[in-house]
Amino acid sequence: MAGNRKTILITGAAGYIGSHIALSCLLSGQYSVVTIDNYHNSFPTALKRVTKLAQDALPASASDEDKKALEIAVHKGDISIKSDIENIFKEYESKGGIWGVIHVAALKAVGESGEIPIKYYENNITATINLLEVMDRYKVRNLVYSSSATVYGAPDNVPISESSPLRPESCYGRTKFMSELILKDVCDSNPEWRVISLRYFNPAGAHESGEIGEDPRGRPGNLVPLLAQMAVGKFPEGLKIFGDDYPTPDGTCVRDYIHVMDLADGHVDALGALPKDDIFKAQAASTGFGASGGKYKAYNLGKGKGMSVKQMVAAMEKASGFKYKVEVVGRRTGDVPELVANPELAEKELNFNAKRDLEEMCRDQWNWQSKNPQGYEGTA
Repeated sequence: MAGNRKTILITGAAGYIGSHIALSCLLSGQYSVVTIDNYHNSFPTALKRVTKLAQDALPASASDEDKKALEIAVHKGDISIKSDIENIFKEYESKGGIWGVIHVAALKAVGESGEIPIKYYENNITATINLLEVMDRYKVRNLVYSSSATVYGAPDNVPISESSPLRPESCYGRTKFMSELILKDVCDSNPEWRVISLRYFNPAGAHESGEIGEDPRGRPGNLVPLLAQMAVGKFPEGLKIFGDDYPTPDGTCVRDYIHVMDLADGHVDALGALPKDDIFKAQAASTGFGASGGKYKAYNLGKGKGMSVKQMVAAMEKASGFKYKVEVVGRRTGDVPELVANPELAEKELNFNAKRDLEEMCRDQWNWQSKNPQGYEGTA
């Protein structure tokens, strides 16, 4: 079992989404995991826990070799520094090589991106170019890229399909849009490149064990982890809802929340689809970029169902038993009433299945937060 695994490099693997992807890759039985992370917004403890969770899932008859195959190879480094990437590829060249890369590492706060745009372009675009250059030099041309629903901006139609116009409205969204363009051009230039971009909607929840979860440094910028932290006593000032006069069922903004483990499993689905030539046909219908001569494809990863801010608050109250103090204030600049994915293409071509529901998402989020009220800090 251990010897048949392909080696995958995951950038930003210690973060919220990266750590769950690493676990899904290991649990699939198909991949060994090598990681690089600078721990800007993550903690090394997450990867230790991922290894333990994967090993604990092995049958009692598993060999020491099987257990060793599930040990994550951890490298502290920054992909904006090309030599940090080069060192990893050089090391694994003599070990059979790296088969593919899942590129998660990025700065991701929409509001912050407008305040420090140069930093965002450096981290999200320059670092991606560095990665591509090193991959190309070592002839590693299989890539799954973490993109974002922010590439769509304010959509004309909901649910949003992959062929919707791409017109990002934030600096962060533009870094994802530009990176996708670069990836498409790279694929057009060389038929050996195979790239799938996954456009995330709103990941939430945690692994059901409560051992890994979302632990942003500072105040969470997303609703669900903010609610979870409020329920363990952080941020006692209460929750501000930005506008309740939108054209939605209860007046609050509607978003597509997807369980982070479904999202993580989607990356394993994408890795499995990379070698299949047929999915790269008719790219124009699925990227929003127009015709492509290379093997590049983009997919939405979402639940396909919207939940309002008020619905999410109610669901987290039920999961945590905590009663939130809520204040409705004015609308926030840049918010749109509704963002919901059409995930049919990923379901059809990647066999993607967002099977976990809202109750599981909030239950798992609370399980993580209640077990780890201070997050990873101070834990082993």
